[in-house]
Amino acid sequence: MFDIDFIVSCSIKIAASCVCGILLGIERKSHSQVVGLRTLVLISVSSTLLSILSVYMAETQMVAGDPTRIAAGVASGIGFLGGGTIIRQGLNIKGLTSAAIIWAASALGMALGVGLYAQVAIVLIALLILLKLLEKFEWLWFPSERIKTLHLIFSDDDINITEIEKSIKEGGIHITDMNIESVYAEHVLKLHFLVRSPREADIISLSKKLREIPTLVEFSVTE
Repeated sequence: MFDIDFIVSCSIKIAASCVCGILLGIERKSHSQVVGLRTLVLISVSSTLLSILSVYMAETQMVAGDPTRIAAGVASGIGFLGGGTIIRQGLNIKGLTSAAIIWAASALGMALGVGLYAQVAIVLIALLILLKLLEKFEWLWFPSERIKTLHLIFSDDDINITEIEKSIKEGGIHITDMNIESVYAEHVLKLHFLVRSPREADIISLSKKLREIPTLVEFSVTE
């Protein structure tokens, strides 16, 4: 148990695991995510230690049965931890990428625990590069990521819905659904547009353009 070579080998694995956790944590923090350096370092190093324990128990035959079940238990436990990072904000869901990175940190940690240094290096480099490249790809080809609701209230029901939809679309906003609500007692008409809005969409300019409609009394956007 106190073999110097074994201790040095474990130290190298744990150090490499720290580096993986730190790099993945920096990537998450650069996107202002709640999952950061400390969380991913803890996950990566803990997974490495459990993998070392699993391999050590298998090699020394300390217990009867299958000691590799420790690794299976780690994978199950990390699934619950990752689920805790997924949150719903209005009509949008955030945290899926962070949950996946938690899973990746655990996998890298377990792989380091059994000494797969080259494989871990390849996967880590590939993950960091792909996360950056795919982010740019998504911004370019799938800009309408945020789901919002446009609320328009008119003092009269004599409006041209087609022109309103045209103005919204000209602002680069994609309409996915529309609901109409008429309040007879208040003599108002409410339009609710469910839209997909690009990050760079200029909501202020759209508001100014729709303000030209004389009967428009209120404009609001919610998520």
